[in-house]
Amino acid sequence: MARSSRAWWLVLPVAGLLVWGVSQGRSTHGSGPAAAGSPSGHGSAPASAPPSPEPSGSGGWYTGSYDPAQFAAQVRERAGQAGVDPQLVMAVLYNEDYKPHDPAFERSWLKLKPTAALGVANMHEATFDEVKQGRSFASRSWLELPDDPDLAIEAEAWYLHELAAQLPAHRAASLTKDQLLALGYNTGPGNMRAFARGVALGPQARQYLETLDANWDKAGKAIAI
Repeated sequence: MARSSRAWWLVLPVAGLLVWGVSQGRSTHGSGPAAAGSPSGHGSAPASAPPSPEPSGSGGWYTGSYDPAQFAAQVRERAGQAGVDPQLVMAVLYNEDYKPHDPAFERSWLKLKPTAALGVANMHEATFDEVKQGRSFASRSWLELPDDPDLAIEAEAWYLHELAAQLPAHRAASLTKDQLLALGYNTGPGNMRAFARGVALGPQARQYLETLDANWDKAGKAIAI
């Protein structure tokens, strides 16, 4: 999930692309994903890189540009399966589109920051490993997220489903359910519950919510296509 502003990513890609360029120069077989740390999600340093995973039918999706609207069909399907609002799922994708989602870039960035979030929904390893339990994608790896947007959207939808189950029945805040779920996606379930009780939003949460509100109508139009 997003923890940085879009402006910060005007600087970060330079370092990431340098690493990507070096790795491309060393290999004639393309760049495979860096190995993740321990499943605990505490940012252990990566070991040797495993073979590139085979995505479930979405390989080669990135062609130099990206618009979340291109995955409207997947958003509608996965949101329906998880029982969450497809407009919310799409709006979160727009919110998380603040940094490059080029799979090669993400794998290179992971070498610099093993605790990075991956995929079009920007999900951290510990969150993915938790949300996949008991679900149809339980055997899938977090490292597959950059190459498989459908998997990323499926995990996002089910995480929003889990967050919804943690909302208190009686809420003091004037925020809507979808706004609270988006805040939970960005700041975590504990903060989401605090906001539902009426705790004031901090600067990061306010910015994320403002971005969500700005993307809301666009997300609605996207899923209607």
